[in-house]
Amino acid sequence: QVQLVESGGGLVQAGGSLRLSCAASGSIFSINAVGWYRQAPGKQRELVAAITSGGSTNYADSVKGRFTISRDNAKNTVYLQMNSLKPEDTAVYYCNADLYGGKSSWGQGTQVTVSS
Repeated sequence: QVQLVESGGGLVQAGGSLRLSCAASGSIFSINAVGWYRQAPGKQRELVAAITSGGSTNYADSVKGRFTISRDNAKNTVYLQMNSLKPEDTAVYYCNADLYGGKSSWGQGTQVTVSS
């Protein structure tokens, strides 16, 4: 099993920045990829960014050039640096670990609110 704990959310003005953290514990070796998802009220959860165990990254078109996903293997932590935030980035952000064997784990989520 893998446990994920997100942190770093909060309230920020449009144009500002936040850095989200996703700390993993447990069977770290079973993680194939880690993704950040978000869910706004009344909308479906969507993938924002992901990073594989090999270091490959991908981003939603809506955040390309503004968000950066990275990891610190020594700390078992994945980060999401969010710059030039917009009100439409407001959502609950979730960390997800895609595990070898087809299972996945989710964090509890962290609220990001961007005021205009």
